[in-house]
Amino acid sequence: MQNSKALQNALLTIHISLAVLWFYQGLIPKIIYKVIEEQQFWQFTGIQLLPIPRLIELSGFGEIIFGGLFLIFRQSKLLHYFNIIAMLLFLLVVAIVYPHYFAQGFNPFIMNTAMAALSIVAIQLLNTQKAE
Repeated sequence: MQNSKALQNALLTIHISLAVLWFYQGLIPKIIYKVIEEQQFWQFTGIQLLPIPRLIELSGFGEIIFGGLFLIFRQSKLLHYFNIIAMLLFLLVVAIVYPHYFAQGFNPFIMNTAMAALSIVAIQLLNTQKAE
């Protein structure tokens, strides 16, 4: 019983952490500040369905919604697999578009690897919880 409560607390901490990180990443650089790197990213993709500022906002809202899913679907391993894949893909994209960021002290490798690791641990905890 005590072990089960510890697993639940650890999972809740992971889910809140991932939700906050996704929420921040969607809100601050994309919706509030619309940082230049986001504009450069959308120019790089060549996607011209909507004006770039609108694409930035939509991607920000998408990230906020994705973060919220961690608070709603707390038993979903699939959500964590999507997170791991997204982190690896974003890491690859940043390596192609902004390789110089990887030389900075706080860089995409740190954030993306940490977020993927949180999901890996969550999957392990969910498997342990299911086995009990």
